[in-house]
Amino acid sequence: MNFNQLIIILGKQNFKSIAVSCFATFLYTSIGCTEILAQPQKNQLSTTVNATPTAFPLIQNRRVPSILTDKADSEVVTIVANALASDLQLVSGTKPAILNGLNNNEDYLIIAGTIGHSKYIDQLIKSKKINVDAIQNKWETYSISTVSAPIKGVKQALVIAGSDRRGTAYGLFEISKLAEVSPWVWWADVKPKPQKELYVLAGNVVSKEPSVKYRGIFINDEDWGLHPWAAKNMDTDIKDIGPKTYAKVFELLLRLKANLIWPAMHDSTKAFWYYPQNPVVVDKYAIVIGSTHCDMMLRSNTFEWQVGYEQEYGRKPGIYRYDTNKDEVYKYWEDRVNAAKNYEAMYTVGMRGIRDGGITGPETKEGKIALVENIIDDQRSIFKKYFGALSNALQIFCPYKEVLDLYTGGLKVPDDVTLVWTDDNFGYLRQLSNTAEQKRSGSSGIYYHLSYLGGPHDYTWLSSNSPSLIAYEMTKAYQFGADKFWVVNVGDIKPAELETQFFLDMAWDTKKWTPENASEYVYDWAKSTFGEEFATEIALIKNQYYQLAQSGKPEHMGLLKFDAATQKQRLAAYTDLVEKVDQLKTRMPHSLRDSYFQLIEYPSKGAALMNQKIFYAQMSLEATETDKKLALDYSQKAKNALEQIIALTHHYNKEIENGKWDGIITHAPRNLETFAMPNIANPEILSDSLRYPAPFDRRYLEKVITSIDGASSSNIVSLNASDCKTKKEIPSEKIIIVKGLGVGGKSISRYPFTGKSFKNDEYLHAPYVEYEVNLKAGEYKLSLKSLPTDAINNERNLSMAVVVNRGAPLFIDADNSKKNKNWTMSVVRGYFEKVLPFKVEKTGETKIRIYLQDTGLALSRIDIVK
Repeated sequence: MNFNQLIIILGKQNFKSIAVSCFATFLYTSIGCTEILAQPQKNQLSTTVNATPTAFPLIQNRRVPSILTDKADSEVVTIVANALASDLQLVSGTKPAILNGLNNNEDYLIIAGTIGHSKYIDQLIKSKKINVDAIQNKWETYSISTVSAPIKGVKQALVIAGSDRRGTAYGLFEISKLAEVSPWVWWADVKPKPQKELYVLAGNVVSKEPSVKYRGIFINDEDWGLHPWAAKNMDTDIKDIGPKTYAKVFELLLRLKANLIWPAMHDSTKAFWYYPQNPVVVDKYAIVIGSTHCDMMLRSNTFEWQVGYEQEYGRKPGIYRYDTNKDEVYKYWEDRVNAAKNYEAMYTVGMRGIRDGGITGPETKEGKIALVENIIDDQRSIFKKYFGALSNALQIFCPYKEVLDLYTGGLKVPDDVTLVWTDDNFGYLRQLSNTAEQKRSGSSGIYYHLSYLGGPHDYTWLSSNSPSLIAYEMTKAYQFGADKFWVVNVGDIKPAELETQFFLDMAWDTKKWTPENASEYVYDWAKSTFGEEFATEIALIKNQYYQLAQSGKPEHMGLLKFDAATQKQRLAAYTDLVEKVDQLKTRMPHSLRDSYFQLIEYPSKGAALMNQKIFYAQMSLEATETDKKLALDYSQKAKNALEQIIALTHHYNKEIENGKWDGIITHAPRNLETFAMPNIANPEILSDSLRYPAPFDRRYLEKVITSIDGASSSNIVSLNASDCKTKKEIPSEKIIIVKGLGVGGKSISRYPFTGKSFKNDEYLHAPYVEYEVNLKAGEYKLSLKSLPTDAINNERNLSMAVVVNRGAPLFIDADNSKKNKNWTMSVVRGYFEKVLPFKVEKTGETKIRIYLQDTGLALSRIDIVK
């Protein structure tokens, strides 16, 4: 899309003022929506609605071919074959039969199976009808081929061969994608377009091995969504998250080419292993079962130690403390390993306290380190007993929260155990492997967050971490060796559908989506979800939604203090966003209205209304002394915003899909103050339903007040970091522009992330960017705003050197790893800020050169304040 086309689109939006249009145009161009392009699909079969002599008839006059599998193959193959049959029925109106043997009545067949486990696939290999050399003995790979006369009496077959059971499952679901069935067909009610004819053009596809070996999700903080919904609508017999719910979760994981689950483990939910059918279902779906960073050895301590222990062992437990209660804790762990030994499982080693707390034990760091090392040794003795070789037990160690301090303090972890690094809970990775750690046989992995319950404030309501941010951090992780394990905290799964899919798409192929093109992902996703007709507009909506959230998540608005100019800009931008959502909704086919509401409308409007509620409440108080009528108007607008949030949530739970999602979402997780009605100038207008038991306390805002200075200000010269006049790169590196990242919508960064780190005395050799601006003589402050990232590892810093008009360098450390008030401010407002004084001796052109000494530093905006 070029700029003129964008102007035509913007012209149709009927904006209320030129100012709004200008701000919106700035926002769109900043995040790169003018350059959204469809990503070319490589190594993928193509389809057509017209028959050709060699094309395979996937749907022909609404008829579909049967699906042939071998009963001796893994159970997941039959399960996914049945899911594919249901998908094809949605598209064609006819459900294909699932065959386990030939009936000599089939001109066309879909044949699916695993090499060495399916007699039909093995026969095709033996007869040289298919060649599987490229996938033989590979991890989770598949080939899809159109084959003429594969078996006597059959004219043509579409053959899916998997290198292992998950490879076959992924290959089968690729056929669903060929029929344009979304992975979110059930979880977000994305109904496929009916088709009378659909043919697969002759060809052969061979998948690559996944970039990351183990890829999955963590269901967390499920108390306010997934648990009440599952208890009411799915596992109604146990009124909990159980096998029926997990079957749907596991099917989704296979559709997204994932293979691992950290199951729900909050107080509201009984342990995964409490229900005997849960591990049976996880094995049927070929999903690897693990447990969280605080639940060692596949145990779920919140339930199994505190509640279920007496039922399991017939007595109350002692203290969950290894140095004083070793025998009991050891047996507790050993019993689970014994129960899980025949399942594909991954064990978290080490020890933390119950409920995500620190380990109970010695007071000193040295004492804790010695205890954890002893614990890991004992845990590995259990593995030796039940698995023989230690390599037969998948093991991870997660240096999360206080455990990172123990690890950096000298805690030794066996070389074959996978180190799982974490983000800071807000999307910024805390640490990655250094040179020595990258040589570990166990490699490393990542535990990442799209949802979080904890300080400085939860964000469990909506999902707003952008693909650009995820790509920036996860590409960094992969380049520093994190290729063994990626798991993402998705909260209740909904409404984090898009972001979850992006994370798992990256895990499957890290080269396809990079920081440079991640802002284009939404177009690609929207095209496959809603169709090409709507993809450009949905990309505009979602990227604008992400960009606004970068400067303040909806859940964090109560922590932020914006100036008046920025408040007006945000309100105008959100008004524009809602108008786009509503206009597109009128054109959305009726069959996709509910999915549009879930994936696009609810998060967009929820974020807009939260901003309105907070801002109008603040504005009503400010207007009390000067204009009581205006104060009343603002109070009413704040009240209306909360009422609309409640109404939208009611519609989500009760009205779409005939109440299918009843209980899946709440407008006020944990009933936190930020979701309540703030203080307003005229509280008498509030109905009882809007009065929370604990009234909103303005002192809460004083805990963390951050200030966002509006770029409309006459005292500020604001530059986007990408607007440099000149730049100098170094060999084998480049300075990239990352669209959709950071304040202002663009950031610059060195790439790849493995480039050299330059010490202060080496800064002249580092790549740099230079800016030119006309300034009057005088004293100024230079504000550099960067993404609140941490130094990549202990061998690197996160430094810049700033030189103004060839003066002495000023060195800046932009590392945001210290969890203090500055860290809190940075992650809530979306940027790390460093302010430097400088002086201009002579009116005229001033040159500002910034040397980028380290990788992993994303510079977004440069403000010059008089």
